[in-house]
Amino acid sequence: MPPELTPPVPSATLLLDGAAIDRILRRIAHEIIERNPDLDKIVLVGIPSRGVEAAKRLAAHIEKVEKRPVETGVIDVSMHRDDLRIRHRIGPVMPSRLPTPLDDRTLILVDDVFYSGRTCRAAMDAISSFGRPAQIQYAVLIDRGHRELPIRADYVGKNIPTAPDDRVFVRFQNVDNVPDAVWIAKA
Repeated sequence: MPPELTPPVPSATLLLDGAAIDRILRRIAHEIIERNPDLDKIVLVGIPSRGVEAAKRLAAHIEKVEKRPVETGVIDVSMHRDDLRIRHRIGPVMPSRLPTPLDDRTLILVDDVFYSGRTCRAAMDAISSFGRPAQIQYAVLIDRGHRELPIRADYVGKNIPTAPDDRVFVRFQNVDNVPDAVWIAKA
């Protein structure tokens, strides 16, 4: 019997359980395979912290289908954010890890929730410190809308309409020590 799902806050509503998250990541993995015929040139680059876990899971799904490993990496955006002066706190900085050279590689940025586009922009700024990849694609588990920049995801797990002050919680067992789930809390 699976462990009971406990909401992160009392008012949260369950959007996706672990099985639904796994189905979504499997589908995105197949879309990545279809769009990128040379998998030796792709790198799944997670944005900490839950984007890193999602990238690892996508890589595992691709490896299961294609019977060969897919490289993963990490890009920390902490110091490239444009809201540093207004944030209440800065999360822990993680070391970025990308293969070099990037010139002929396709980097697929992976994040858990796509909101304004600012995290993606910060990730692209951080990547430019490492080189110039041939292409950057963007994969997200949840797209909640509310663009502030002209950025869109190439791979979307689920579109979830939200109000600007709603909160979306993505929980992964390997990161949060609770069962995989996506929750929304209305403001």
